[in-house]
Amino acid sequence: MAMTTQDTVTLAHGAGGRQTAELIERVFRTQFQNSHLTADDAAVLPALSGCMAMTTDGFIVSPAFFPGGNVGKLSVCGTVNDLACMGARPRYLSCAMVVEEGFPMEQLERIAAAMAQTAQEAGVEIVCGDTKVAGRGQADGVFITTTGVGELLPGVHTGGALAKPGDAVLVTGDVGRHGCAILLARDEFGIEAAVESDCAPLWGAVEALLDAVSDTHVIRDATRGGVGTVLYEIAGQSGVGIRLDAASVPVDPKVRGVCGMLGLEPLYLACEGRLVVVTPQERAEAALAALRATPYAVGAVQIGTVTDARPGAVVVQTEFGGQTLLPQPTGELLPRIC
Repeated sequence: MAMTTQDTVTLAHGAGGRQTAELIERVFRTQFQNSHLTADDAAVLPALSGCMAMTTDGFIVSPAFFPGGNVGKLSVCGTVNDLACMGARPRYLSCAMVVEEGFPMEQLERIAAAMAQTAQEAGVEIVCGDTKVAGRGQADGVFITTTGVGELLPGVHTGGALAKPGDAVLVTGDVGRHGCAILLARDEFGIEAAVESDCAPLWGAVEALLDAVSDTHVIRDATRGGVGTVLYEIAGQSGVGIRLDAASVPVDPKVRGVCGMLGLEPLYLACEGRLVVVTPQERAEAALAALRATPYAVGAVQIGTVTDARPGAVVVQTEFGGQTLLPQPTGELLPRIC
């Protein structure tokens, strides 16, 4: 049976008239309802105490649905995690959507429902938004831009330039799963493996970490570019070297197998539910214990150490006792990954 205009998004849904109001009511207001979401042109919000963090991000993942999530869940996780990495409790989100003409309405409703569920889990409210409809071929299904505002915890100061020689480098779980899940979902290589994205909201893990180790130096979410890119960013910003223990880096066996077949490095595949944490070595065990007590960081381990040797470089201690430089990737490994 052919889909009708009631089953798909049409250009009329973006024209600002009756159909636009119906779309907002049917899909977004139903899912995002909260005391700050109104029919007016802006949300009016109570002032936050202390300093405020703000971030914005665009999401154009292809395919829009993948094992472990969809672009809606991803858009909320990506933004609340960026706030969390600054030590900020996520409070409010805005959401702007560009939807391609002909996009199935049922899929749009699933995306909005995933956003609402993830926002509730993260303790954040979606308070305002915008919807535009692009003509066929002008967008790849649905693009989402989310902007987040968070409240900085008092006394917390994290940043990529704060790593110090002697610090411990931690990761909160196995690496590369999101990138691998997206690659398999595209079904371009004929590889069958049950890999789910690690997409998850991480404020709970960060809050537990900072409660236990308030002087944590760096917290980063390893999204596009993966853990390897984050480590190079930290090394460059802090003017330090990082020594990575290859045997300690957790990789799911299925992910390792796919990477082996395709010649990919798991350290450079995107994660959407993993943190890289740099903390004083003497506080590393306390940090790991706090992280492991939260649902999305039970696999937290130390994978390396910050050094004063070879500033700006990431050196890998191999499983055979030697050392090698972690090569930096060039070009685009997986387009439209997040």
